Amino acid sequence: MTLLVGSNRHGRFGPVVADWLLGHLRAHDDLVPEVVDVAATDLPTTFAPTPEATAALAEITPKLASADAFVVLTPEYNHSFPAGLKNVIDWHFNEWRAKPVGLVSYGGLAGGLRASEHLRQVFAELHAVTVRDTVSFHNAGASFDDEGGLRDPSGPDAAAKTMLDQLVWWGRALREAKEKRPYDA
Repeated sequence: MTLLVGSNRHGRFGPVVADWLLGHLRAHDDLVPEVVDVAATDLPTTFAPTPEATAALAEITPKLASADAFVVLTPEYNHSFPAGLKNVIDWHFNEWRAKPVGLVSYGGLAGGLRASEHLRQVFAELHAVTVRDTVSFHNAGASFDDEGGLRDPSGPDAAAKTMLDQLVWWGRALREAKEKRPYDA
């Protein structure tokens, strides 16, 4: 399982949500998380195979390639997801194919749901399967206390469990299917 942290803005809130989410990933018996943080990558937007891009991809690509499933954590910027997240996604193709993706979003009133809906379209084009249930944090800053704990964890905890259970099911099903018949659409 690879967690892709999609925000790279200065002063970002993503690490707070990522820490909460990593607790759930680590507590799930069937998941061993790897983390790819967009803010820690330095990929050009030109897709030029520069030495810097090659070095960044050497860190990222194996984590994506070896994953049976993904959780993408995204903020909502201007009614969509961040350009840095799109850039990391676009540098890869086969790594996403026939694998499930869970979406966790955060933002203001919409809770990042518009970003999640845009990501569904992108991942469908890459032959990835997004699971139905998501986790979203509306007014995210007010949802967490100063230590990064949720003020009311009941809803998000239940949503995370549902989404992660779906990811495990889809991850196993797709892995077993690909073992019997390679996916080459």
